[in-house]
Amino acid sequence: MLDRHDALSAADVDLAVVAVPNHAHCAVAAALLRRGIAVFLEKPVCLTETEAEELASAEKEGGAVLIAGSAARHRPDVRALGGLAADIGPIRHVRLDWVRASGVPGTGWFTRQDLSGGGVLVDLGWHLLDVLLAVLGPVEFDDVVGTTGTDFVDRSSAQAAWKDAAATGAVADVEDTVRGFLVAADGTSVALHASWASHATRDTTTVELHGHAGTARLTCTFGFSPNRVADPVLTLTRDGASDAVPFAAEPVGAEYDRQVAALPALLADPASRGRAVDDARWTVRLIERLYASARGRTSCAVA
Repeated sequence: MLDRHDALSAADVDLAVVAVPNHAHCAVAAALLRRGIAVFLEKPVCLTETEAEELASAEKEGGAVLIAGSAARHRPDVRALGGLAADIGPIRHVRLDWVRASGVPGTGWFTRQDLSGGGVLVDLGWHLLDVLLAVLGPVEFDDVVGTTGTDFVDRSSAQAAWKDAAATGAVADVEDTVRGFLVAADGTSVALHASWASHATRDTTTVELHGHAGTARLTCTFGFSPNRVADPVLTLTRDGASDAVPFAAEPVGAEYDRQVAALPALLADPASRGRAVDDARWTVRLIERLYASARGRTSCAVA
């Protein structure tokens, strides 16, 4: 048993899983990568573009591969949604929503800016942007506007029932809600809404693709919340008619098992090197731009 990550060597392990609080993700992962140790790094992979470049340098220097946690894109309903994109394209607009009824993380560090690097945007928002990346690829956005709110982060009734209770008197200085609107040069737009808590009755994730030839809509619940949509539903609407799109039914959390099952192939594939950093660089750039836009604005109430 080792009590320090710097006691590990490439001869000891095939892969190191880094799941420390967010502020330490880059430092721990970069140190391991520089010693030639492959790393599976939970999201958020990094908190700034500077950290993304640090990880890129470490991966190159040590010759090991960085693999990013991105469970949502391994869901069969998300994959089926992505498969519809070409059929209904070009895509004109994407809606990304993940709104919890009550789900403020209660582990203590999640709501501390110095340890988490941000609130719901770096938590649920990272997953939503990763789905966008998986479906549309690395779209470059000319305009990014964001707002944040803090109506629920301090409410005891808004805490996630399935997580540890929040520490009494714990600092809560991050947002519980973010809304963003992104527009690319070709007019493609994205509306993002993520909330740890709201006035809703269920924790619901919605992803819509509005294309030239139709609209695809996925309604489900990402993650492990027990207050979830009963069954994921994927529909395709064209010319006023909607049809259900079939996909394999799976138990809650199966996407995490699939992600783990894919690790050996990713470790063996030379093309894996650099891919996670490229994705993280794109994602964190958008997150930083959303926060920059929201900074200085009046916090918005949740509808």
